[in-house]
Amino acid sequence: MSETENLSLAAIEALSFDALRRAGASEAQARPLARDTAVTEAMGVASHGLAYIPIYAEHLRCGKVLGEAVPSVETPRPAAVVVSAGNGFAHAAIDAGLPLAMDAARSQGIAVLSIRESYNCGVLGVHALRIAQSGLVGLCFTNAPASIAPSGGATPVVGTNPIALGAPDGAGGASLLIDQSASAIAKSEVMKHAREGKPIPEGWALDAEGQPTTDPNVGLKGSMAPAGGYKGVGLGLIVETFAAALSGAVLGKDASPFSGPAGGPPATGQCFVLIDPDATSGGEFAGRMAALTQAITAQPGARLPGVNRQSAMERAAQNGVDVSAAILERVRAI
Repeated sequence: MSETENLSLAAIEALSFDALRRAGASEAQARPLARDTAVTEAMGVASHGLAYIPIYAEHLRCGKVLGEAVPSVETPRPAAVVVSAGNGFAHAAIDAGLPLAMDAARSQGIAVLSIRESYNCGVLGVHALRIAQSGLVGLCFTNAPASIAPSGGATPVVGTNPIALGAPDGAGGASLLIDQSASAIAKSEVMKHAREGKPIPEGWALDAEGQPTTDPNVGLKGSMAPAGGYKGVGLGLIVETFAAALSGAVLGKDASPFSGPAGGPPATGQCFVLIDPDATSGGEFAGRMAALTQAITAQPGARLPGVNRQSAMERAAQNGVDVSAAILERVRAI
């Protein structure tokens, strides 16, 4: 049997949707997550695509995610949208609030969407790209269960806590798409090495005493190494402020894990700041961004953040995606 199978994006979405429904998700909960799973595979981020569907299914069945949750939406101020995900998937809550936040950003110049009682929102850059595609600048935050210790400490306080930026290019895409976490490497990579029984490079994780380790299982019991030392801890705290404190969500230090069945719903949060570039740039936004990105692309070998993901999406739309046969077997078995 071949090690991979080529699937169209529509087939990936349908496969994801059917598996989530079998695991107990309502149609409204399953549809946006299935759509974004296909987008994630198209971007080439396989670790957070179909490979995550069995984890989502496990969490539906053990009650970490409530499959019948219905997001509730409030607009307490003209430029503020607040959504409670009801301990359902983040994707359904984002779908419920993002159109209102987009409208508010266009009318007010800036708007904020905060989400509480939420769950893992997948690849944060997927949502940043969606905002950029609408012609708005999107600054996005999501917190996670604690896995990074503060500088000089050994007990995790904040999660890997990604931050993402999507800047529109005026042609339905993003001139700049940045998606990075507060840790040196995504925690899912350490988990993958643990499952495969492979050592991790030094600099990815620390043991329970705060010392570097190459054993992924020791690292998972210790803490993730922050990106750039104390600067990564600072970034994690910035994200925690926006995604948890401003959203009224559970702090990472108090949240149950995203992996495994232990604990109830993590009830973490997201925050999206949306800005209409025409409100503040005096019509100069597109030109300034073009000059900025060209200063990078003009250099041989230089990489512009987000280009690879958007190029991968274009190829996937035409040619489909090669997916691990082992992962497909697990998804189809749900």
